[in-house]
Amino acid sequence: MTTAFARALDGDQAELVRCDGGIVPLDVERWRGAVAGEDHWLLARCRGSTIDLGCGPGRFIEALEARGVRALGVDLAPEAVAQCLSRGVSVVHADVFGPLPDEGSWAHVLLVDGNVGIGGDPVALLRRAAALICATGSVIVELDATEPGLWCGHAQLRSSHAMGSPFPWASAGTAALPRLAGQAGLRPSVTYRGRRSFAELVPLTA
Repeated sequence: MTTAFARALDGDQAELVRCDGGIVPLDVERWRGAVAGEDHWLLARCRGSTIDLGCGPGRFIEALEARGVRALGVDLAPEAVAQCLSRGVSVVHADVFGPLPDEGSWAHVLLVDGNVGIGGDPVALLRRAAALICATGSVIVELDATEPGLWCGHAQLRSSHAMGSPFPWASAGTAALPRLAGQAGLRPSVTYRGRRSFAELVPLTA
C-alpha cells in the first residue's frame, strides 16, 4: 500500500478496491486540507485531550492544537507522519493496536475518514479505542454513509499510477453501530447524519 498511499498523500486521486469488487473513492483533498464543513461537528465534540487514530496528514491535530487542546496523531504510514511533522503537529509513528502514550487517560479518541475499518475488525478497533479513554471519555467515529450495515474483508489502495497490496479492511454503517459499539463496551451518545455520518460513543457504564 505504501507507494499508492504516498502518491495519494501527494495529491493523486485514489480509491479503495474491495475484494468483493466494490470501489470506494477516497477524498484525499479533504485529508490534505484544513478542517472544513462537517469536520467541525467532530471538532466541536473534542472538548479535552484527543488522540486521532490513523490521523493521516493531521488536519484535526492541527486544528485542535490551534485551539489549545492537547492532541496527538497516530499513523503507521511514514508518508502521513512526515506530512504531520511538516505541519508542526504532534504525531507518533505507531500501530494503533500497539503501545501508545497515556493509555486510559485520553478524553477523546477520533476514528474518522473511514478509519473504523482499520484492521478489518471494527469491534476489536473500538475495544482498543475504549481502552485509550478515561472513564468519562468518548470515542468519536465516522460511519460509512453509503454502507447500511457491516462489511469486512480485504481491500487494495489504488492511485492513478500504483496499486497497493491487499490489507484487512472494514466498513460500518449506522445500522451496525449499536451492535458493534455494545460488543466493545460502548454505546452511542450523540449521532449526526448529513452528507457524512458520525457518532460519539461513551462507555456503557457512563
